[in-house]
Amino acid sequence: MSETKMLTLSDKAKEECGVFGIYDNDGFDVARLTYYALYGLQHRGQESAGIVVNDDGNFLTHKDLGLVPDVFSDRILNSLKGTIAVGHVRYSTKGGNYRENAQPLVYKYVKGTLALAHNGNLINSGEMRTAFQKSGGIFQTLIDGEVMMYKIAQERIASHSIEQAVLNAMDSFQGAYSLVMMSPRKLLGARDPYGIRPLSIGKLENSYVLSSETCVFDNIGAEFIRDVEPGEVVWVDRDGLHSIRHEKALKRAKICVFEYVYNARPDSVIEGASVYEVRKAMGHELAKEFPADADLVFGVPDSGLCAAIGYAEESGLPYGKGFIKNKYIGRTFILPTQAQREAAVNIKLNVLKSSVCGKRVVMIDDSIVRGTTCANIIRALKEAGAKEVHMRVSSPPFMWPCYFGTDIPSRENLMAVKYSVEEIRQKIGADSLGYLSMEGLKRATKSLNCDYCHGCFSGEYPMEVPLTVDKVEFEHKKERKK
Repeated sequence: MSETKMLTLSDKAKEECGVFGIYDNDGFDVARLTYYALYGLQHRGQESAGIVVNDDGNFLTHKDLGLVPDVFSDRILNSLKGTIAVGHVRYSTKGGNYRENAQPLVYKYVKGTLALAHNGNLINSGEMRTAFQKSGGIFQTLIDGEVMMYKIAQERIASHSIEQAVLNAMDSFQGAYSLVMMSPRKLLGARDPYGIRPLSIGKLENSYVLSSETCVFDNIGAEFIRDVEPGEVVWVDRDGLHSIRHEKALKRAKICVFEYVYNARPDSVIEGASVYEVRKAMGHELAKEFPADADLVFGVPDSGLCAAIGYAEESGLPYGKGFIKNKYIGRTFILPTQAQREAAVNIKLNVLKSSVCGKRVVMIDDSIVRGTTCANIIRALKEAGAKEVHMRVSSPPFMWPCYFGTDIPSRENLMAVKYSVEEIRQKIGADSLGYLSMEGLKRATKSLNCDYCHGCFSGEYPMEVPLTVDKVEFEHKKERKK
């Protein structure tokens, strides 16, 4: 008899993009190091990947749709020789999955050449794009990064340096972003004045690296130095690391809390806090708030595993495996279409029948968006013989959309907006259901050296957002303006 029961997953919030950059002082193969780094950031985007290297002012580029190992071969990496590199992996919340939207972007302008990779989302890019178009601007992509490139190039003409141009451009950018850029002689990194998206600085011997997540530093043997501060522009040149900061930057970052809930890899440290330990703390708080009379605790791979460990530790219930994951399949949740996600998960995750049969189980997952995923999972668990399935969610209910880069949809598509917790429990087929409270989330994140944006849970955003229109309508308006 088979030990597993197949299930279907399709419903997850999605994150947007990972960025990396290196300035070499040691004779490293910068393209290959960037390739390894992008591999480490693959969980942040699976639609496209790209690398640009600077060979004494000559920018060499390769990017395409697909996973990092599919986009780059040894032959391609061997052709990318230089001393500075910028890399990007992408998930599209806007602009669609088209090759022209792959990053990094490379543009020539009157002052030379710039390369740019970004993570995040501007809420005013549509207005900025329209203004540029009315003055003769011609756009090749549908992404915010191109609008940012236009503005930075415009500011550079009136500024004494590229770093000052980036700082000045921040006055026009509204939203969340982390940037890694390259000029003919410098590697630059920048973070929005609220610090919503992460960006960290590392050192590899005498060379410097920038990355969306610190787990990459471990992958390539670099030492973590610090996080880029909110509103800070850092740059590396032959004289080392330098920094300037925007006058309106917050003293404490308002990091997106979903980095800790789902986006980041557990082995990353963001704003002084281990993602793994924060997720475990969420599980501890869940167990305090919603205990269960059960025989086994397990998490939905991969984002529910750390919280499940914490829940088991706090509750004293045995921790085990409820699923077998095909490790050769990536994050199906960030594939671009529903049909692709549903096709991919059929070979991704199976219920481990021998583990759950005849038992009362507690299943931990990071979130519920539309409810289809957890309903499919619970049905599969019960078909595999689970006597009871008690679902616990390691974040509060999604009540509001995200405008800053995490692809949480309009309110009309959020299950927690339309139904009470008891109604959701009935619809997904769980024997009980509990969400982590906002107070529990605050306790679980007390180790952070920053504040955080929790707008998707509370509707309280760190800046003004277009709540007067539905998010879908808002995005459609931006697309029409493009």
